[in-house]
Amino acid sequence: MIPLSHFLILGALLFSISIAGIFLNRKNIIILLMCIELMLLAVNINFIAFSHYLGDMAGQVFVFFILTVAAAEAAIGLAILVVVFRNRRTINVQELDQMKG
Repeated sequence: MIPLSHFLILGALLFSISIAGIFLNRKNIIILLMCIELMLLAVNINFIAFSHYLGDMAGQVFVFFILTVAAAEAAIGLAILVVVFRNRRTINVQELDQMKG
């Protein structure tokens, strides 16, 4: 049986990688979205680990809802990204800060 600490270390490692990806790469918006998704998956690993360790299903129910919201967020985010790319011909974050309404 794999101890709880291994799951928590894996979750912390994935969360740290996603934070580093957000701070190191501020140019490509697709990579920023992927880092946010990786952050959500790291939190989901912790929810499932604690849920299994404590014998409670509440953590797994939270993971189901988080994955549903993450899928909707990814679909809407990519749709907005396609529209922005069609209008601006770039997905560079520095060039998108000049949006005018």
